[in-house]
Amino acid sequence: MDMNIFGFLPALLPVALSPGASFTLVMNSALTGGNKGLLRTLTGTALGIYTHAFFIGLGITAVLISSPAAFAVLKVTGTVYLLWLGAMLIRSGITVNSGGLIGAKHSVTLKEAWLANVLNPKAIFFYLTVVSQFAGAKGGVCNYLILASVHIVVMSIWLFAITQTLIFSAQKTNPLMLKKYVNIVGGMMLIAFSLHSLIY
Repeated sequence: MDMNIFGFLPALLPVALSPGASFTLVMNSALTGGNKGLLRTLTGTALGIYTHAFFIGLGITAVLISSPAAFAVLKVTGTVYLLWLGAMLIRSGITVNSGGLIGAKHSVTLKEAWLANVLNPKAIFFYLTVVSQFAGAKGGVCNYLILASVHIVVMSIWLFAITQTLIFSAQKTNPLMLKKYVNIVGGMMLIAFSLHSLIY
């Protein structure tokens, strides 16, 4: 097992700590469902990361990338899905009313978090081009799953810390207004991320 975990960490940190689709969904889940919602979204994202690791370890990702038509379909599907999620978040934020109720509240499910990660072209390229450099010469499924576990631990610690700060802030301020702005801004960010992934 000649994979390089210590070399993988510096390459992973900029990706794991930067705002992205998973970051946006976790923020929404933490405000909508508290720690339970946070755990649900983190679990779905973790399953998505393991899915990427499993597919690249079996060589499925390389086959997919080698077919421009298949990858184009994946990019469009992923973009449409993230656009839909973004629209749901914006709708949830807009429908917060002065009566203290949230109309059409959208709480991210485990399946939605998983699909958002699996259909994200950037996540696919990250595992194909970056993670593969640290998986060893043979790069078996086991190696990729270990690196994916490191990815999940780093991501979970970071997102947990951020969301706890957010939840604490919600208790000190008007929680409905905070949800409103987080959902609207988060939905706009999700739409921007999805369009960026489609173009580049």
